[in-house]
Amino acid sequence: MTMTSPHQASTVLPEGGLQSLPVGALDFEAGGHLPAVEIAYETWGTLNADRSNAVLVLHALTGSTHVARSTGEPEEGWWEGVVGPGAPIDTDRWFVVAPNMLGGCYGTTGPSSLDPEGTPWGSRFPFTTIRDSVRAEARLADALGIDAWQAVIGGSMGGARALEWAATYPERVRGMAVIACGAHSTAEQIAFAQAQVQAITLDPDYHGGDYYGRSRPDAGLGIARRIAHITYRSEPDMAARFGRSPQPDEDPFGHPVRRAGRYQVESYLDHQATKLTGRFDANSYLVLTEALMSHDVSRGRGTEAEVLAGIPATAFIAAVDSDRLYFPGQSQELARQLPGDVPVFMIDSPIGHDGFLTDLDQVAGEMKRVLGL
Repeated sequence: MTMTSPHQASTVLPEGGLQSLPVGALDFEAGGHLPAVEIAYETWGTLNADRSNAVLVLHALTGSTHVARSTGEPEEGWWEGVVGPGAPIDTDRWFVVAPNMLGGCYGTTGPSSLDPEGTPWGSRFPFTTIRDSVRAEARLADALGIDAWQAVIGGSMGGARALEWAATYPERVRGMAVIACGAHSTAEQIAFAQAQVQAITLDPDYHGGDYYGRSRPDAGLGIARRIAHITYRSEPDMAARFGRSPQPDEDPFGHPVRRAGRYQVESYLDHQATKLTGRFDANSYLVLTEALMSHDVSRGRGTEAEVLAGIPATAFIAAVDSDRLYFPGQSQELARQLPGDVPVFMIDSPIGHDGFLTDLDQVAGEMKRVLGL
């Protein structure tokens, strides 16, 4: 496949709306292979003449390319207010690129994509790591003519990708923001993820991953989302919002064994499950979940301390004080092992892990300062 060289890339690229570029065949870290891969992405702002003003923003597990509104897509994005004209990542100055992760279902090649014979990859889609996606994203950067990023920024799984970018391509990353994520997945994080994987694969409609054209494993995907969402929110947040309250006009306390009615928190989790099954592919959920389970920036490179000490990018590290999935201590451990005196900026939010999405504005000014944005 012929790639676009930096000298051929346009400095005025279309803003907003889902775009896609082929990045060629890809060999995967665990031994798989795809003959052709496309990376879907959105952009904001204008790439300058020397292509030095590019910023990469990376989504979390079930996120998408749609970070913020644009002329091409006016719908609100998942980091609205962080990216845009006059925002901390100011698109009047910076050219922002947000790709969909390899294995996803928002335009990038994933299990629901068609193979050369026109059949969904399904169960044949290769085991994917964070590193595999970063390698594919680097090819996207090549095609866009971007030799180096001013900053690579992400939260949760996006933070894992940002860290992997800085370790894999140190010459291409001037600064990184790793938010609500550590240097590796912990045993507890893997345990929560394994329960979600099992919920999907044990659904009778999963059919070993080859369910396309048949009934979908929505029940299993919905259970996986319920498990995940409990880890995304804090206990105080759930207590304050729902407590033990029943749904209106229902009384779950009237029978000593088999209750009638439902608790409000049950309805909330059902709502989250229904929203996800309506927009996400179960196989992609598995691929991305297992990629995050495998997250370990030091894998095959030496000790974690050695690998992190060798990352030259300016580091911005942030955590959510109420996070019970990625504890602040994991961010502090990451920061201690990076070169220099790297502080951990704390997001004060009662809601838990999702605070990196809802309350980043608390530390966005510091991120802008540290990364030279």
